[in-house]
Amino acid sequence: MAPLLVHSDAVPAAAREALRLALTGPLEGRRRALETAALSIHRELDVGCSDARELVGLPEGCCA
Repeated sequence: MAPLLVHSDAVPAAAREALRLALTGPLEGRRRALETAALSIHRELDVGCSDARELVGLPEGCCA
């Protein structure tokens, strides 16, 4: 799902940038970038934390 979200104008710019980094950046930074994207989606789009994490391919957890 993350590759599709990168191209959606409905997704906050901060989340799209974090997803781009997760998809193209170094592997060791991928998890952090996905966490950033999930948090942005959660906060800016009022999407539940679990749903935001699922959208970017993360397991259930907390959006801190």
